[in-house]
Parts: sequence; C-alpha cells; structure tokens
Amino acid sequence: MTRPLILPALLVAFSLVAQEAPKADAGAPAGAKLTLQAAIETSLKNNLQVQIAVETRDYTRAGLTIEQGAFDWNLNSSLSIGKSEDASRTQTFLGGPFTSSETTTFNRSFTLGSTKAFGWGGNLSLSYAPTYRFSKGTVNGGPETPFTTNPYDGSFSATYSQSLLRGFGRAATESRLIVARKSAQAADLNFQLSIISLVASTESLYWDLVFAQRNLENKQQALALAQKQLKENQIRVQVGTLAPIEVTSSEASVAQREQDIISAEAQVLNAKDALIRALYPSSERPPAGLEPADSPSIKPLELNEATAEKQALANRLELKTARLDLESKQALETAANNRILPQLDAFASYTGNAASQIPSEGLTAVNKDLTKGTYPGYTVGLQFSMPIQNRAARGSQAQARANRRQSELTLRDLELGITLEVRQAFRNLDASAKGVAAAEKTRIFREKDLEAEQKKFENGMSTNFLVLSKQNDLDTAKSSELQAQITYAKAATALEKALGHLLEARNLEVK
Repeated sequence: MTRPLILPALLVAFSLVAQEAPKADAGAPAGAKLTLQAAIETSLKNNLQVQIAVETRDYTRAGLTIEQGAFDWNLNSSLSIGKSEDASRTQTFLGGPFTSSETTTFNRSFTLGSTKAFGWGGNLSLSYAPTYRFSKGTVNGGPETPFTTNPYDGSFSATYSQSLLRGFGRAATESRLIVARKSAQAADLNFQLSIISLVASTESLYWDLVFAQRNLENKQQALALAQKQLKENQIRVQVGTLAPIEVTSSEASVAQREQDIISAEAQVLNAKDALIRALYPSSERPPAGLEPADSPSIKPLELNEATAEKQALANRLELKTARLDLESKQALETAANNRILPQLDAFASYTGNAASQIPSEGLTAVNKDLTKGTYPGYTVGLQFSMPIQNRAARGSQAQARANRRQSELTLRDLELGITLEVRQAFRNLDASAKGVAAAEKTRIFREKDLEAEQKKFENGMSTNFLVLSKQNDLDTAKSSELQAQITYAKAATALEKALGHLLEARNLEVK
C-alpha cells in the first residue's frame, strides 16, 4: 500500500481537561481533590526554580540599565577656597637699596560642567567657571594696600567632537547597548522556558500519581475477583464437586494479588510524595495527601505534520533566543569592523570670556558678559590617528566574525533538532492514540474471555487453573490500558511543548 503524498489529518490532543471534576485548592487538607490546573498553578507559585529564574531575569535586565548609563548626562562641579601668603626682596641695581614686600592672596573658584556622549559618535562638554582672586599686602613695611582692583572673572566653554570614521554611528557606539537589549529579551524568553519546563514536569508527576492510584484500584479489583474465586472453590470442595487441591491454586492467587496491592500502595505513596515536593518544595509540613481529580481526555484538533513543523519553527522560544544571540553577534561584528578604521574626529569649541570686574559689580557683570557673548572665542579642527598594524582590532574582528558564524550554525542546528523533535512527538502521539484504542479492545476482550471461562468452569467444562489464568490476563490488560492512557497524556504534553503551545494550552500568562 503506497503512502499518499499529503499526510492525512491527525487528531492531536492540545489540552488535557478534567472529567467534570471541581477545581480544588491545592493547599487543601488530605484527601482534597486536586485538578491538573491547580497543581500547575501551585507549582509555579512555590517552586524555587521559578524564583531563581525571576532573579536571573532581573539581573540581566539590570545589565541593560548599566549600558544605557554610558549615554547619560554627567554633571561635575568643584568649589575651592584658598589663602596664601608670600614675600619678596628685590634690588634694583647692584649696591642699591632693597625693596621688600609681603602679599596675602585670597582665592575662590567654582566650576560647574556637564558631559554627554551621543549614540551617533558625538561628545559634548560644557563648563562654567566664575573666579574670585584678591591680593593685598605691604611694601617696605608700609601700610597694607590692595594689589588687586578687579577680583571677579569667569569663563564659559562648550566643546563638541564628532567621530567621522572609527566610532561613527550607532552601530559602532551602541553595540554593547544592543547586546544588552537583546540579552534582556533573551532573559524573558529563558524565564518562559523555565516555566514551560516546570509545567511539563508537574504534569508528568501528576499523571504518574493518576497511574499509581488507578493501578491500585485495578489491583484491588483483581484481589476481589481472586477472593470470590477462592470462596466459590471452597464451597465446591465442601459439596464434593471440586478436588481440595484446587483451593491451593486459588489461595496462591489471592496471596499474589495481596502482594501486588502492597507494591501498588507503595507506588502511590512515592508518587504522592514526588508531586507534593514539586508543589511545596520549601514547605516543612506540606499537605498529608492529595487526590488527583482529572483523567486524560482528548480535545482533538486537525493538524498535519508539515503545519506542525511550521508552527514550531515560528513559536519555539529556543529559536527566538538563538535568533537574538545571532543578532547580538552581528552587532558585535559590525562594531569590530568599525574599529579597524582610522580615528578621524572633527571638533568645534566656543569660549566666552568676561572682563575682570570690580567688587561692586561682582559676578553679576561677569555673568552678563558670558550670557551675551561679549568676548567670544571659537576653535574648529580635525584630529587623526591610526595604528600602523592595528593587530588588536583585526584580531577582535576575526573573533567577532567567528562568533557570528558559530551562532548561525547553532541556529541552523537548533532548527533541525526542533523539526526532528516535532516529528517524533507527532508520531509518538499518533502511536499512543492507537495504543489506547488497542489496549481498550484488549481489555474488553479479556473481560469477555474471563466471563466465558467462568461459565465454562461453573458447567464443569474448564479448570480452576484456566480461570485464574484468565484473571491474570485481565489484570495485565487493565494495567496496559491504564499505562497507554497515561503515555498518551504525556505524549500530548510533549507535543504541545514541541510546538511551543504549552503555556497557551494551559491558559497561563507569563509576566
């Protein structure tokens, strides 16, 4: 039989819903019914790995703020007050009289400035500097007189420089900022990935508990059948229609069923402990027991394999993270290419000066000269520099190029891996669905087979051994059917995770 070119639509489970079970509080006392959705929400609220992922995301976001700080305005200022005393002795000509003087100088200066770097490669520097300098003293021991008559002065300057080659443009100057921004976006995606992994893990533990409890119920039913067979055989022995040796086989079967129940009860306790620890990892006294309320069920959606692959390639967070990493490496490579260029800067500066002012005018007249530009000065120019070999920049360029190629290959490899993962998850779910149907048929046939064998035994047409064998076959069939259902539930989760739809399917919103 040839396979058609277009794959048939498959029924795919995209959510596992409760069988009319009320949603219970996950923190309820022992015996409380726990839905799958409540288990997921409790796990997300209490799990330490989620808290660690939150801190990691916040740490990475803070890195973006750090890089943005490179383009902040910087304010600087200084204030100084000083006093100095000095003296001198001079002789006008050899053998002539000496002239001596003593001087006391007072200084007060204040500087207020600001600098700013721009993303396109420019830098601006501003400075305002009023000053006060006054001197007084004596000459040849005479009366103290002022030596300075205009103590107030000041200046204002503004300088702008612009890179024309190396360091020109946002791609060159903001590469670290671009990488930090991409890293912050990747941190959000990684946080969502941690949530997805936790949801998938919680669901697996939940279904393990469902299996353990249903398996225990099956073992209890098998024990009831074995006990019923033993009781009937004992009656037949008493009335003389059955040999006493046949009771021994029935007693052995009952003992085996009791042993199976002991193992099943231990499995239930272990599964409960695993789920409780996942839901309450930091609680010293978690709930004593929780009863799962949901069963695996199918909410089908028609989807073919090709469409599933396209959805996965568009939605998987791992691919989005890899693309952000590639964009970061491309930004770093662009910046490295720019650093091999020579340094050529243009600059322009303005300086405003003020006339020295007498004490009665003070800083008012100084500031008036500066604001009106009474005594301006201008400077324009170019600066050029170039390393002769520039091996450091060329080495960095080669590293950046290799990192970019590595990211491209990693992205491609990840795309191929995800495509394979989707195909396998798709086929596993299809096989699991068929397995559930087959296991259900097997269980039905085993029930009918046991019923027929019991009637034959009652009519003397069969043996006790065959009846017990049919009971074993039915017990195995029930266990296989239950295992097929749980396998299907886990396969549905795996496919949703592979498609990148798990959070949406569980109605979860990551903030």
